[in-house]
Amino acid sequence: MITPDILPILRCPADGGQLTLADGELVERINAAIAAGSARDHLDERVTTPIEGGLVNSSANRLYPIRDGIPTLIVDEAIVMTGNSDDQ
Repeated sequence: MITPDILPILRCPADGGQLTLADGELVERINAAIAAGSARDHLDERVTTPIEGGLVNSSANRLYPIRDGIPTLIVDEAIVMTGNSDDQ
């Protein structure tokens, strides 16, 4: 997982803003959306693999998934947060 000392240096690859660690409730909501088939990535592709954590951008409209302890900081693979699918 992401250690507290590395979190401050991680930045959103889309806008350069600070990233924060997703709380357990958000991770559960994202995984429920993945299981329901409604989670989409930045390219509007269906997300099929559950996450163990995530990093949320400062606008709270994009979550970068953490799987196997490794964050995926690729804009196209970021999970679009509900209600913000029209964001870039």
